[in-house]
Amino acid sequence: MLAGDVMTGRGIDQVFARPSEPQLFEPYVRDAREYVRLAERVNGPIGATVAPHYIWGDALAEIARSRPDLRIANLETAVTTSDTPWPGKGIHYRMHPDNVGCLAVAKLDVCTLANNHVLDWGRAGLSQTLEVLRRAGLHSAGAGGNAEAAEAPAALPLPEGGRVLVFARATASSGVPDDWAAQAARSGVALLPDLSEATARRLTGQVAAQRRPGDVVVVSIHWGANWVPAVPASHRRFARWLVELGAADVIHGHSSHHPLPGEVHRGKLILYGCGDLINDYEGITERPPYRSDVGCLYFATIVRSSGALRSLQITPMMLRRLQLVRADADARDWVQPWLHGSGERLEPLAEGTGWRWRWQ
Repeated sequence: MLAGDVMTGRGIDQVFARPSEPQLFEPYVRDAREYVRLAERVNGPIGATVAPHYIWGDALAEIARSRPDLRIANLETAVTTSDTPWPGKGIHYRMHPDNVGCLAVAKLDVCTLANNHVLDWGRAGLSQTLEVLRRAGLHSAGAGGNAEAAEAPAALPLPEGGRVLVFARATASSGVPDDWAAQAARSGVALLPDLSEATARRLTGQVAAQRRPGDVVVVSIHWGANWVPAVPASHRRFARWLVELGAADVIHGHSSHHPLPGEVHRGKLILYGCGDLINDYEGITERPPYRSDVGCLYFATIVRSSGALRSLQITPMMLRRLQLVRADADARDWVQPWLHGSGERLEPLAEGTGWRWRWQ
């Protein structure tokens, strides 16, 4: 299972049993509870306190039905009690460590952390995030105490042998400050300097140094702006280079708040943008033609021996009262055109449950 951005801070953190201090340092909203009020104003009351599983709503049944071997999502939130926001940054996301059960309840295997929010509360916040996830039994990739740790993959054993290696990287175009880049003696994120062929070859070498026969490799990349009308040409070139060089069996892209098209290149799955899955944007004015309340779960079946894509099921979800529910007809009609890339078609499954993705 692949999911895009999961943001459990700010307003979502406030509805759990142990919220962080609500003070924000944003230009327009100074209290995280305001995001709860905005959501309630649009879709109705949420309640004073919710259980850890609440935010996943109908998604838990969809995940259970598909029975994925591994579950991977981009965690776009620091999990920390740090009270020192990164200076000069307009938005800071954090969730109280006592609420980490909201990630564990979905049985996430890997939280990718190479993104533009994991250091929102400083390097102390990153250190605590890594430790909280580790104690909760959640693997992470893309951030660490130094460059070697940040660039190392999460390695997950498969039931019948072999592993899935998850490498996570970010680009400056997603909003990651340059001084967040991990260095030899400095914590941070695994930041790609650019999307050149030389960078693709360097990443390929890093993958080759870790890969064993029988491994499947996922390269997860946080790249690009929040709202984009199409996949940038630089993303297509870079993703295809990674496939052609043998660095990736699956490209797991994210950053844009809405889903973007995917494709199959030389038999390998490329998801350029998985969109947001969980956020607290319900009451924020939409930016037509975009919506940030509609996201998808991607269930990819990969041929173990070759890393090729056998099938892909896409299940659309939407957020109501800070909870994932099955997408209604309007949401399905809106998201479907965004999923079309080159040469594929969407075949409907049971009413309202999503699509099977077919490619030529």
